[in-house]
Amino acid sequence: MFENLSERLERSFKILKGEGKITELNVAETLKDVRKALLDADVNYKVAKTFTDNVKQKALGMDVLTAVKPGQLMVKLVHDELAQLMGGEAAELDTKNTPTIILMAGLQGSGKTTHTGKLAYMLKTKKGKNPLLAACDVYRPAAIDQLEVVAQQVGCPVYTDRDCKDPVKIAKDAIAKARAEGHDIIIIDTAGRLAVDEQMMQEISNIKAAINPHEILFVVDSMTGQDAVNTAREFNERLDFTGVILTKLDGDTRGGAALSIRTVVQKPIKFVGMGEKMDALDVFYPERMAGRILGMGDVVSLVERAQQQYDEEEAKKLQKKMAQNKFDFNDFFAQIQQIKKMGNIKDLASMIPGVGKALKDVEIGDDAFKPVEAIINSMTPYEREHPECLNSSRKARIAKGSGTQIQDVNRLVKQFDDMRKVMKKMTDFKRDPRAMMRNMPKMPGGMPRF
Repeated sequence: MFENLSERLERSFKILKGEGKITELNVAETLKDVRKALLDADVNYKVAKTFTDNVKQKALGMDVLTAVKPGQLMVKLVHDELAQLMGGEAAELDTKNTPTIILMAGLQGSGKTTHTGKLAYMLKTKKGKNPLLAACDVYRPAAIDQLEVVAQQVGCPVYTDRDCKDPVKIAKDAIAKARAEGHDIIIIDTAGRLAVDEQMMQEISNIKAAINPHEILFVVDSMTGQDAVNTAREFNERLDFTGVILTKLDGDTRGGAALSIRTVVQKPIKFVGMGEKMDALDVFYPERMAGRILGMGDVVSLVERAQQQYDEEEAKKLQKKMAQNKFDFNDFFAQIQQIKKMGNIKDLASMIPGVGKALKDVEIGDDAFKPVEAIINSMTPYEREHPECLNSSRKARIAKGSGTQIQDVNRLVKQFDDMRKVMKKMTDFKRDPRAMMRNMPKMPGGMPRF
């Protein structure tokens, strides 16, 4: 995501590297490159020009502190302007009404049905809501079946009426059911439609008029670039939607839609789809996204994902085992499962400042842990609990059972032993930092110990 744009922007900032001060000449040269980078990323031309004009005006009107280099200042200005371009602050979903009615709209194939489920899952697990889904796509074959499967995956009920072909009536009946059964959220999945299809556009306008939704979310595929922005403009003129869900931001996308759509339609991006799984829907934070585009990472989002998988009781048990040097392969396997639940490994790594750039040419698939899991699964329960018993014959058997080489098993065991030693030292230091320092070997030159 945004890899090409990030690289181009980084090259642009190098123009100012080594410069003693900001001048109109070097700023103009840098921003010319920035504008080209934005256009290559499929950002709307007017948006790109306004963006660079704003940065230039701010840069030339600012005194550079002696402690700050011109290149660093330009990065800061571009970061702030990018965040502002994408909305400035995260836009909250309005859920204060009971039931809150959310209408999903968008093109055919944009991912409305899947993201109806993702949104329901997010509201259920993170907000404690009780959503009901409504199947109002009466045209696409198996559309109702798909929503039922999605609803089952996220553990939410779905209202269907296979005999009715009037989506307005289905939507009204679904809302009545939600009120009767105490659902505080109802998400209405509609048929995909083209902006040029007047009959279908009129139909969704009729649904809106009939149910008066509190939120209208336009679901758009970020892979379609500028077409996504143009389509959003057409839909907004008819529906006056309240926010955007941008899908497939984890794919090979140039990111122009994310950077342009907020400015063109003046409606916030509220959520972004970052994967196939039902929990792969994130609140859109413009400032964090700007940081990721500029290679600064997004540690806050990384911590939030970790906290979602964090079990306090399990963490206490694990800490106790680490302190006693009893951390075993069962614990290691459990930690791998926790990491996998957080999302795509390369996406997680890109949230760490500097790491995304280092891994840009490295392929890290979702099955990156499979060889490690296979090795651990090929161990006996006793071997997993007592890693020290792994001798040559046991390792050979494990390698054969896991379909790996004995070198792979040796490497994993060594990495595990090294990690266990580090964990033990960390827990020792946390418990008594001074005692740990006293037990350290004397440093060269006679440095005094505590």
